[in-house]
Amino acid sequence: MKLERLLEQIKGQSQPPVERWNPEFCGELDMRISRNGEWYYQGSPIGRKAMVKLFASILKREQDRYYLVTPVEKVGIQVEATPFVVMQAQHVEGTWIMTNNLGESAPLDTEHPLDTQSEPDTPLVTWRRNLPARIHQNVMYQWQTEALEKEGVDSEGRLWLESAGERFLLAQSTELAPGD
Repeated sequence: MKLERLLEQIKGQSQPPVERWNPEFCGELDMRISRNGEWYYQGSPIGRKAMVKLFASILKREQDRYYLVTPVEKVGIQVEATPFVVMQAQHVEGTWIMTNNLGESAPLDTEHPLDTQSEPDTPLVTWRRNLPARIHQNVMYQWQTEALEKEGVDSEGRLWLESAGERFLLAQSTELAPGD
């Protein structure tokens, strides 16, 4: 059971309980996450992946602002698009397992749903807590190819992707409707 082992491994990736931490705001930090998911401190890329993973583990989103939080401090950082980018997806026993730019994995499921409607030009998935991940265009092409081969376009011009027993809308267009 390859899928069960993958899901157990994913669930074993523990994260600090930042949603329970509400310290006072301490100011802005000169830290930025670029559109491609690269982290910068004072204008220079952070080269140590372990350091980036540590910062990502204490990342919190409130409304449209991003913060690094500890039990005693909260500092604002800049995020150009989303903090994460889904770089790869693997289809395992009916479930798409996504891997982000930090090497973290999550299944495409109801806990990590795909959203192609909120920002039509930027497909997103909820990565953890309320932190979004942008879907890299290569992954979207992979999913669209898979969906077209398996499902095709429905009578209302919608293209669906199945994962973990759920259907996720990939695209909707009257131009896609069959028979036009």
